[in-house]
Amino acid sequence: MIRIDANFQIPENELSESFVRASGPGGQNVNKVASAVELRFDVAQSPSLSEPVRARLLARRDRRLTAGGVLVIQANRFRDQAKNREDARTRLIEIVRTALHVPKKRVATKPTRASQERRIASKKKRAQHKRGRSKSWDHE
Repeated sequence: MIRIDANFQIPENELSESFVRASGPGGQNVNKVASAVELRFDVAQSPSLSEPVRARLLARRDRRLTAGGVLVIQANRFRDQAKNREDARTRLIEIVRTALHVPKKRVATKPTRASQERRIASKKKRAQHKRGRSKSWDHE
């Protein structure tokens, strides 16, 4: 079980991990050891997610989310497979945690009269400043 918060967790059987060779520096082991981790979590079909959380996860404009609703996290930050595995799981926890947070509804407000007047006054001042730049030919 991966614990997201006090009352939400994801079972291990909903995660799919594959290990691949990482790019970049690795010394003699770079072509032998599969240290990079690719963690897959099927958001669209997961029974542990509630509908609002699933909708918020699928609504994200995230390049890690496939068209089929599968979240793919690739971790190759470290040279050690165990550290990369932990890194991928930590990133999954953060992504799901953000989806658990319900965004506050925005309440439309009207600008105050004083703020409107300040805005108009500043526009008039700016216009006057710009008008002062022009050459006046009629005074000659």
